[in-house]
Formats: sequence, C-alpha cells, structure tokens
Amino acid sequence: MVVRFSKVALVAAIGLLALVITVNNLQDPSSNFLYIQHVMSMDTTFPDNRLLWRAITAPTAHWAAYGVLVGTEGAIATLCLLGAFQLLKAVKEPAQAFDRAKGVAIAGLTLAFLFWFVGFMVVGGEWFAMWQSEIWNGQQPAFRFIGCVGLVLLFLNAAEQDLQR
Repeated sequence: MVVRFSKVALVAAIGLLALVITVNNLQDPSSNFLYIQHVMSMDTTFPDNRLLWRAITAPTAHWAAYGVLVGTEGAIATLCLLGAFQLLKAVKEPAQAFDRAKGVAIAGLTLAFLFWFVGFMVVGGEWFAMWQSEIWNGQQPAFRFIGCVGLVLLFLNAAEQDLQR
C-alpha cells in the first residue's frame, strides 16, 4: 500500500509543480514572456553564429509560442492531478485495476517529459541556440524537470512486485 500511495503522491507533486508554473506564467506574463521573446529572437546568443537565420523576431509568433507553453503546462497540471486522483480512487483495488487507473497519469507525465525535453532542450536549447545565452539559458532547469518527471514515470510504471524485492 505504501508503494501505491507513493505513486499517487509523486504524480500529484508533478501536477502541483505544473500548476504553480502555469499560475506563475498567467500572473506574471510580462517577465515570463521576455524569456520566450529573447530565446526565439536569439538576441543574446553568440553574435557571429551561423544559426541566426533561425531567429524569429515577430511578436505575434512570440505570443503564440507563449500561449502554447502556458497551455501545455496547464494540460500537464490537469492530466497529472486528474491522474493522481484516479490512482487514489484505485489505491485499494486489485493490481490490475490499479494498473488500469494509470493511463491519465502516464499521459500527463509523458506530456511533461516531452514538453521539457523537446520544448526546452531540442527547440529552445539547440534550434534557437539557447545554450549560447548567459542570461536566457533555461536548459538546466528544464533538465531538472526532465529528470524528476522521468523518475516518476519509471516508478509509476514499475510493477509493485519488482519494487518489493
């Protein structure tokens, strides 16, 4: 039972993290929007790099990307919190029922992993060369999120008998 409650708590924790990030981005759009604007504009990368053709300086594109970012974070929060609730409802059920209840949580955790990996490491980090910026490089925070989410996803999917050996 402890393993199941641990899985519920960890999925809920990722949901809470995504919820707080979403609320922060909604309550303080101006400063958080600046991050998107600078990364996409590539205005703090190495001045003579050959990747500057990738820069997107249109404010409309920046706002669209910001909307996708906040919307995805909200979806992660919703899926993970709903998934944790479904797991909690099945916590005393047989193993098969508990496993069936994992679907929404797995979807939320997978979306979170893909969001921070693809969005921040691949698109921001490599496509827009965010790694070159001393000011707007979000790869380290993204990597921490990827690590936490990845561990929770693995733990959630581990069979309980494997964890008790």
